[in-house]
Amino acid sequence: MNMAVDEAILTARTIDTVPNTLRLYKWKPSAVSIGMNQNLETEVQLGNCRRLGVDVLRRITGGGTVYHDERDEVTYSIVAKTGDLGVKEIAAVYSKVYSGIRDALRLLGVTADFNEGDSKHCPNLTVNGKKISGSCQANKRDTVLQHGTLLLALDLERMFTLLRVPWAKTCMEVVDVAKRKHTSIKDELGHLVSAETVANALSSGFKNALRVQMIPGQLSKFEVDLAKKLCQDKYATDDWNFQRKSSPC
Repeated sequence: MNMAVDEAILTARTIDTVPNTLRLYKWKPSAVSIGMNQNLETEVQLGNCRRLGVDVLRRITGGGTVYHDERDEVTYSIVAKTGDLGVKEIAAVYSKVYSGIRDALRLLGVTADFNEGDSKHCPNLTVNGKKISGSCQANKRDTVLQHGTLLLALDLERMFTLLRVPWAKTCMEVVDVAKRKHTSIKDELGHLVSAETVANALSSGFKNALRVQMIPGQLSKFEVDLAKKLCQDKYATDDWNFQRKSSPC
């Protein structure tokens, strides 16, 4: 349903029935999402996901495999007309959106840097070279959906019990490497910060960076109805998640 709602907002924005939208959310249960063009069976430890009650699904955005922990992550999505963001190129959209997350982290006491990424990796935010926030995009009719994660804490052993890493012989082998490449708000501050505090910081950060007024709102009836249909007919189906086949909505 999380991915269905994001796609429904994107569709609604392309036909101008809703304004530009910032959405902050969590996952329950925890889930593993794969990028639009990835193979679920080669990226995910499906048996471990089923055993631990972790959902699996395919996004409409690109990028790599992501573990979404129901306690240790806040996820954001921004849907906006690219012209309203004051930029034209996709790379510039990433930079603009990440400026809001950088400002949010600054409010929390963490200094992060924008990493432009490369042909294999989407742009991200790092702290002393360690990734703390990643995201990916979908574009439709001059409208962009960018959604991504901000890590409150990290359980790398659990993460790599769920994700496949072809070169690793054991889970702990990849965990040792990941410790040098990933970080979280807890790791940087030395203590936990609540999801509510982080969500408030993100709202303030995006407001400042994008120079917009944030108005609390609810999903429109169109968005709710479309999200329910997308969830049932697309995101909850094996055809979409395993083979990237979906019914038109």
